[in-house]
Amino acid sequence: MAYLVFKDGTTFEGKEFGEWSKSSAQLKEQEVVFNTSMSGYQEMVTDLSYAGQILVLTQPLIGNYGWHHEENEADKTRLQGLIVRELSEGEGSLHGEGSLEDYCQQHGVQGLKGVDTRALTRYLRQFGTLPGLLVQTQEAGIEYWANSQRKIEDKSEHWVYRSTVKEAYEIPGSGHLIAVLDFGVKRNIIRNLQKREFRIMVFPARSTAEEILRHRPSGLVLSNGPGDPEELSEGIAMVRKLYDKLPVLGICLGHQLLALAAGGKTYKLPYGHRGGNHPVIDIRSGKATMTSQNHGYAVEEASLTGSGFEVTLRNLNDGTVEGMEHLTYPVLSVQFHPEGAPGPEENAEIFDHFKDIVLRSSTQKGRR
Repeated sequence: MAYLVFKDGTTFEGKEFGEWSKSSAQLKEQEVVFNTSMSGYQEMVTDLSYAGQILVLTQPLIGNYGWHHEENEADKTRLQGLIVRELSEGEGSLHGEGSLEDYCQQHGVQGLKGVDTRALTRYLRQFGTLPGLLVQTQEAGIEYWANSQRKIEDKSEHWVYRSTVKEAYEIPGSGHLIAVLDFGVKRNIIRNLQKREFRIMVFPARSTAEEILRHRPSGLVLSNGPGDPEELSEGIAMVRKLYDKLPVLGICLGHQLLALAAGGKTYKLPYGHRGGNHPVIDIRSGKATMTSQNHGYAVEEASLTGSGFEVTLRNLNDGTVEGMEHLTYPVLSVQFHPEGAPGPEENAEIFDHFKDIVLRSSTQKGRR
């Protein structure tokens, strides 16, 4: 048996799977979050926006279609734990190259199966996102929390810098050069840019504005990524130097960094938006769509006053900001994931909108 233990003593019991061999020597609390998607466990496990978190999947049967490497959203995972109700071995897949359990074992992810994930999700919805501890004995968890009465400052490197690429690389294409700032970028974002024939240059998160502009890109994509955006002071300063110089598309964390760079603020949501069933409305057209989301922070709408940004999209569940555009510069951003994976891709037209902006901006520059 193994356990997820919270600071108030609340404990959820299950059975181990994945990699637990180093758990006793490296006890460390991690943020526990839940995702309500019906499918897409592979894309979630390899989504670097989950870096540093323990992920609870509310869909009760997980792993039933095995593991297909081409569907990974990154070539690594930074997920710290995975909790499921029932774990399948993937025997239902004709073309599986392994199982979810195999992947967790090979990539150091602690798993807990047989958990009452419905009760766990209700607990998180009641008390909000909380740090939890995965342990092999309940006593070890209780002892850990008893000795952690005062919060110790975490001096670890931000998860963005543990998720990004180490050096820049180029992806060939026949169209305009687009710079992608990788905070933990999903492959399906890259695929959507490739479909629109862009030539792509992917940059590490610590790249400077000067390094990016040196390549003379026609546009910039600020990717998704993990963690608190306000802790990325270097990234905020870099985005501030760039967003008035070329067309920009911000996605998820990139959306938040654009708001912060323009003088706005962000705040932490009670338990975040994670899943492929979040309704969003376009304020201008009245069109509503279902979106795929994965974030724990949101832009404070009132803080955008005087920033040059106007809100264009809003969440129909809680009214949070889901998209914005700049009134002067060719800059737009969305809080959700237009590329899906997992979740609906009915918002992929945002990439078309960005391409139109890039082409229009390049044409205008050519006339000068």
